[in-house]
Amino acid sequence: MLDLSQVSRRFGRAKALNDVSMTVAEGEIVCLVGHSGCGKSTLLRIIAGIEKPDAGSVSIYGGQVAGPSRFVQPEHRKIGFVFQDYALFPHLTVEKNIRFGLGNDDRREVEQRIGELTDRLGLAQMRQRYPHTLSGGEQQRVALARALARAPRLLLLDEPFSNLDRTLREKVRQDTLGLLRALGTTAVIVTHDPEEALSSGDRVVLMRAGEIVQTGSSYELYDSPNSAYAADFFTTYNKVPGKVRSGHIQTALGEFALRSPLPEGAEAIAYIRPQDIDLSGAADRHAGTVIDRSLMGEIEQVTIEVEGLAAPLKARSTKRLGVIGDRITFSFPRTPVLAFRSPDRD
Repeated sequence: MLDLSQVSRRFGRAKALNDVSMTVAEGEIVCLVGHSGCGKSTLLRIIAGIEKPDAGSVSIYGGQVAGPSRFVQPEHRKIGFVFQDYALFPHLTVEKNIRFGLGNDDRREVEQRIGELTDRLGLAQMRQRYPHTLSGGEQQRVALARALARAPRLLLLDEPFSNLDRTLREKVRQDTLGLLRALGTTAVIVTHDPEEALSSGDRVVLMRAGEIVQTGSSYELYDSPNSAYAADFFTTYNKVPGKVRSGHIQTALGEFALRSPLPEGAEAIAYIRPQDIDLSGAADRHAGTVIDRSLMGEIEQVTIEVEGLAAPLKARSTKRLGVIGDRITFSFPRTPVLAFRSPDRD
């Protein structure tokens, strides 16, 4: 449905995008994620036609909308766009904001479309209200209704939930995704939040410095990151240095089987998630001293100082184990671990 081929964009000497290629299938929801300045919003604006690429092409349903000799204006691409600040017109009511852009379309069809959207999004009782009288979540829903009013072939959302508090953000996100899937809308969502990316998209595209680092399902990126950058982006790890020997990494904490092969004799770093450290208290040859505790709601994080390690280990458990100063025993999973060359060469 959407095809980007070798798209590049510069702003002065700064390279915002470098040879980016990706596709989006019809009905798919794709999340672009990465740290601020990685190029994800620039890529979204190029898809929308707000920015022109310096090189490469953009096609929708096989028809090129941006390329070396062709550029289709945003209003002719049949794309909906939800901005981070929602960009609602303050002097227009909810109904008129949604109606904006429908022009001289058949009046009966317009009324039916607005009625359907306001009903689906819980805005039916707010049609005559103005944006400043609405909550953040309500404003987001109005912006979404306005973007969907013209039945776009593709919906683009730039950090659509970032202005909401955490509790409201999760509900609005789930409601929005439910609506998009019910309508079969193809969507590209930009976010900097790893948790949001993993829980929102059918596919996740991780970006770094204007390039795509890894793309795949949420499970693929979380469980099988292809680089230290990808691993660190989505979760916290204990990083234990070692050396590769016969398909294992030998460390101060013992030997671990490698999930992916590394060159024999290479200096490497084992990546062990805090939740994979077992604090059951069973006898084990690993022991350390609790130097910190941090309650994180359902789980508690315990920091353990271990002789022979430069950095303490962090372990997470739903059990309340260890008081600061206590000696504690722990064990590691028997499954192969992630490991990357040291220093990281991704």
